[in-house]
Amino acid sequence: MTESRFNVVIIGGGVVGLGVALAITRRFPALRIAVLEKENQIARHQSGRNSGVIHSGVYYKPGSLKARLCVAGATAMVNFCREHQIHHEVCGKVIVATEAEELPRLAQLRQRGEANGLTGLRLIGLEELREIEPHVTGLQALVVPSTGITDYAAVCGKYAEIITARGSTIVTSAEVTGIRRLRDEIRVETSRGEFSTNSLINCAGLFSDRIARMAGDDPGIMIVPFRGEYYDLIPERASLVRGLIYPVPDPRFPFLGVHFTRRINGKIDAGPNAVLALSREGYRHTDINVRDLAQSLAFPGFWRMARQHWRNGLAEFRRSLSKPVFVRALQRLVPEVREQDLVPGGSGVRAQALKPDGALVDDFHFVPSGKVLHVLNVVSPAATASIAIGEAIVETGARDLGLA
Repeated sequence: MTESRFNVVIIGGGVVGLGVALAITRRFPALRIAVLEKENQIARHQSGRNSGVIHSGVYYKPGSLKARLCVAGATAMVNFCREHQIHHEVCGKVIVATEAEELPRLAQLRQRGEANGLTGLRLIGLEELREIEPHVTGLQALVVPSTGITDYAAVCGKYAEIITARGSTIVTSAEVTGIRRLRDEIRVETSRGEFSTNSLINCAGLFSDRIARMAGDDPGIMIVPFRGEYYDLIPERASLVRGLIYPVPDPRFPFLGVHFTRRINGKIDAGPNAVLALSREGYRHTDINVRDLAQSLAFPGFWRMARQHWRNGLAEFRRSLSKPVFVRALQRLVPEVREQDLVPGGSGVRAQALKPDGALVDDFHFVPSGKVLHVLNVVSPAATASIAIGEAIVETGARDLGLA
């Protein structure tokens, strides 16, 4: 591809990059936009390998970007799916406390959800829980009626269709190999040629920190990949789960614990766990990338995190290697689940941002740098919030990137 000139270049053809492009085309239809994706098609990684849940925003700290953008984004996502006839369902979910020590955290979740603007939240006992999910056991549950499910690969496809129909360009098989910031422009070198732009937005997900450094910026974090592995309930046992069943999360971690998710295609997922991946695109135990692993191990924050959370990490690793251990975790919620009810499902890799002090970055993390904006740690609920994230970035871009 010969050199091309654009007003805005977006690196990353996942749900966030496409959501940003969609928002720019709505707000500034005259701008020329290019979305660069290193794979041969869009949504190949986190965007196409997630649970399909339209999250409600019940978990996130009030006032945080996650809370504000998830709640707004969930409404926008449901409306988008409805408008474009993308299969979706607002089915609700239950968060189940199985031990007495979890009851205060469950009550706090309700308070947090209400502070984030959610309505219809209610605490129920086992009898009413069994009316919703007959095979679940627990002491108490929080009903979250606004949670839904959809197909985010289909959502990305529709985003791309709208973006290109409005005159913007999506370039696949365009891996970014260099970024040069000149006086009046930014040049992005790729495997498909060089692109010149006034403004650059980094939505590279698993590689967003590397792109930031390629652009000459220190993002202040390192992306550490965590693999989540699922089992699927066999069709004969799918009746054990009607909807979405979650445990009460541990507030020290951004992971929600193994749970049951009914997908929009009717399959029931069980999982995921959360183990360190040995490659940023390591969807199997045997996927090892020496550069990725070396960077993780060389980062001081990795070892500080490991010292703090090694017990939990070891438990997750055991669950990854042992199906019986995985099943026992699931049986806390649905005691009738047996090993023979589960077959290996899919997996995904979470682009978790880690600080130098070992703390896991909990909120979305945007880092502006002149005419460049780095979108970092945009993990779950990023798909849910993608329309709202795009709109928020356009607001930032109109001011800082000079989009107007």
